[in-house]
Amino acid sequence: MAAGVQRLNQQRKGRAMRIAEEDKYQTFRNNLRRFVARSVAPHAAAVDREGRPPLEAIDAARALGLPGLAFPERLGGSDGDLFAQVITTEELARACAATSLTVTSGWVLEGVVLYGSEALQQQVIPPICNGEMRGAWGLTEPQGGSNLMGARTTAKRDGDGWVLDGTKRFITNAGWADWYLIFARTGDNTFGIFMVHRDDPGIRFGKAEDKMGMRGSPTADVILEQCRIPDGRQVGDPHKGGSYITEMLHNSRLTIAAHALGIAQGALDEALKYTEDRKQFDQTISRFQAVRVMIADMALKLEAARSVLYQAVDYRLRNHPDSRRYASLAKTLCSDAAMAVSTDSVQLHGGYGYLKDYPIERMMRDAKVTQIWEGTNQIQRLLIAKETYAYR
Repeated sequence: MAAGVQRLNQQRKGRAMRIAEEDKYQTFRNNLRRFVARSVAPHAAAVDREGRPPLEAIDAARALGLPGLAFPERLGGSDGDLFAQVITTEELARACAATSLTVTSGWVLEGVVLYGSEALQQQVIPPICNGEMRGAWGLTEPQGGSNLMGARTTAKRDGDGWVLDGTKRFITNAGWADWYLIFARTGDNTFGIFMVHRDDPGIRFGKAEDKMGMRGSPTADVILEQCRIPDGRQVGDPHKGGSYITEMLHNSRLTIAAHALGIAQGALDEALKYTEDRKQFDQTISRFQAVRVMIADMALKLEAARSVLYQAVDYRLRNHPDSRRYASLAKTLCSDAAMAVSTDSVQLHGGYGYLKDYPIERMMRDAKVTQIWEGTNQIQRLLIAKETYAYR
């Protein structure tokens, strides 16, 4: 009897803790929504139209501490866990995908905290946290992005430092960021991760790409020609970069999934608003059965993707053995939902959806790249199949 009462009390305590945790995240989300409505959404159209970084939102995000969310307090960050990072990415992207990408892009330097020396952490992370500097990472190369271990960029020991040679393509924040996390070959079958600063000798940047979407997020080549960096800028063991980057991609795949999910939610928001305002045949088109079926299908895709993403985050936080497969599931479902829901939202807008006067046109353009970057969805499906066979 006593043992049963004890178990019941433990269950009640566990439920109470879960409710408190959910309330904490919901409060955080509500605060973010107010921030987005005030400081992000009003500038989204101008950022896209002018093809410039979202400077207004970045300044506001600095005041809120968002650039440092993913980093420990000892380095000036906020110690936000992965779920807080996912919520932030999602809510920002709901109004402006380019702003979400730009504000959160510094988080890719988490690897410096995980594997870098204390001196390197102190040099790189605090100015990222307070927004004085910006970060980027260089993985993709001209000959391909999916075959990461086929990278041709090299890093060679030279005296008391390293010399890097190679080109990184489609780099977010290239030419605008201060610190670049570079993945480079250090041997026949070994790789390292190196921190390169924009002022280092031998680094230059290609022209800014003229893109379909994400126009408020700068993209260009990072070109390294006998780029010399001092010893100590290597992240951890310069021959274990392959395993480091695999772990780092796990987390970033989930935030990229959240980014796509935010676009999908924003697209559904726009569809609901338009169909409730637009009148035909003396009633709003939201009353039409065909419209309601489309809205239901959009909601189904969105909520299914959200459920898998949140499960994937939970698995990652608990080091669940199936977490890697769920990361690929989440990235694929969320980005496919972003493309499908934004396309259907344009359709529901009719001819107006094809005009730049309405946010949905921008959202549809922004959605497409989410199926391509961070591992194309075709590659993700191969990974899902591999992990499914392994986990049965």
